[in-house]
Amino acid sequence: MDAFVILFPIIFVVLIGYSCARFKIFSTTALDGLRLFIFNLIIPVFLFLNMYQADLEQALSPHMLASFYLPVLFVYLLSCGIFSYVMGMERGDSTTLSLACTYSNIVLVGLPIIIASLGTEYGAMVFMIITFHSVLLFTCTFAFAANQQGRMREALKPLLLNPIVISISLGLLCNYVNLTIAHVIQQGLSLLSEPAIAGALFALGASLNNYSIRGAWRKALLISLIKLIVLPLLVYIIAKWGMALPHKQVAVLTLMSASPLGVNAYLVARQLQRQQAELASSVVLSTVLSVLTLAAWLTALVP
Repeated sequence: MDAFVILFPIIFVVLIGYSCARFKIFSTTALDGLRLFIFNLIIPVFLFLNMYQADLEQALSPHMLASFYLPVLFVYLLSCGIFSYVMGMERGDSTTLSLACTYSNIVLVGLPIIIASLGTEYGAMVFMIITFHSVLLFTCTFAFAANQQGRMREALKPLLLNPIVISISLGLLCNYVNLTIAHVIQQGLSLLSEPAIAGALFALGASLNNYSIRGAWRKALLISLIKLIVLPLLVYIIAKWGMALPHKQVAVLTLMSASPLGVNAYLVARQLQRQQAELASSVVLSTVLSVLTLAAWLTALVP
């Protein structure tokens, strides 16, 4: 499948969102309201419904989870060691940058690409990964970086109450206990969730207008190279040869790990007051460069 055909609609919607924010077609208040509508309602409904309808036997594979999380943890710890012992950074700074090297924008970028290239049936795999993705990496970062008593608990509380985490967990629970939801209600939820992907991409584009790569592009480039090349390459190797997963599962995991840095990592940096400029720059630069790297991965992985 032509990578351009897959990526162009996604890039198009992101650029529309960026342009609307850049040229002030919508006010800041309107865009903030749109983000709340999308991330607090539409996307949670979309994730809940898909998790509820997912085939858990395929999604709950320990080999699949290991193929993604073992490379993620390895790259996180390796990056932390490089930033700490080779570049001489403090622990808080090194762990924050390590988060930037491993935290993927799966919901806004990876999921639309996987659905467009491989089909909606592989969405369940994506949902299972992102159930633990933020919790694991944010917990590691706060645990290593926080040095004030009670700070980690206070910082993780909003994460555990995150609408995305809650919606996936509820969908998984309802699926597992075989809770029956009336068909008409499922149809209503499906209708409500239809703008989720397009709305998320639009909001991503609008958000990029708030960040810049000035002054921190060198670290941002290093982070982007690790995030977009090293991490997905390791995931591919472990999934294909270490765990011998089927080709399409390998493709899903690789594309997830090849997604650019998620904006939430920058919010963690702000909360920790560490490397904020570097993470903001990395969000923008990795998103731009991911157009090239994702095109390469799609060409290699998707027939």
